[in-house]
Amino acid sequence: MATAAPSAASRIAVVTGASSGIGAATARQLATAGYRVVLTARRKDRIEALAEEITAAGHAATAYQLDVTDRAAVDEFASAFRTVGVLVNNAGGALGADPVATGDPAHWRTMYETNVIGTLNVTQALLPKLAASGDGTVVVVSSTAGHGTYEGGAGYVAAKHGEHVLAETLRLEIVGQPVRVVEVAPGMVRTEEFALTRFGGDEEKAAKVYDGVAEPLTADDVADTIAWAVTRPSHVNIDLLVVRPRAQASNTKVHREH
Repeated sequence: MATAAPSAASRIAVVTGASSGIGAATARQLATAGYRVVLTARRKDRIEALAEEITAAGHAATAYQLDVTDRAAVDEFASAFRTVGVLVNNAGGALGADPVATGDPAHWRTMYETNVIGTLNVTQALLPKLAASGDGTVVVVSSTAGHGTYEGGAGYVAAKHGEHVLAETLRLEIVGQPVRVVEVAPGMVRTEEFALTRFGGDEEKAAKVYDGVAEPLTADDVADTIAWAVTRPSHVNIDLLVVRPRAQASNTKVHREH
């Protein structure tokens, strides 16, 4: 199915957490779709390399080092734009897999700050710019963890539930404005860093997450759904798109081949 080209007024797409995984893949796909992508992340070297890659492929990309939990920095970043067409709130992540009884409050706090407050910061700062474009889209990359719980995941689940509710509430509050609010909730996605970060760099624990699963989702799979939602005609809002690998029926039921 052909995708609609972005209008001139809405050609800038900001992607947070663009240094790797879903964020980087989304930036590539939106650039291919005709957007001028602005890559943000804390790791300057990563996003600068990605911007060079995208530019070398004949598309437009700019890198901007940004910590989404730093509100002053986010406001300064947003001040550079008159209008923005798309915001992809992808920055986030999980830390630990401990039960509630022994979970690290510092991990919980970091996950909430990054996934929820980070999304809030960037969305608040860019919402007037998105409305000014006359055709804006806010994408919140949440997780199936925002729609169901599982043992050992409460801290991440709580943060992603918060992110889901943020998107749902925002959609109610700005109805009638020229801004769509899209939530994409991926299930099991195998990227180079997600599980490794969650388990503090323990490669064995990270590998067990995907053990026996023939084909987990890839970052490109998720980026494809984001790009598809963003490039629907302006009157079409994809409220919520849940995407899982075929082997995963729920957060707790996964077919593993042994």
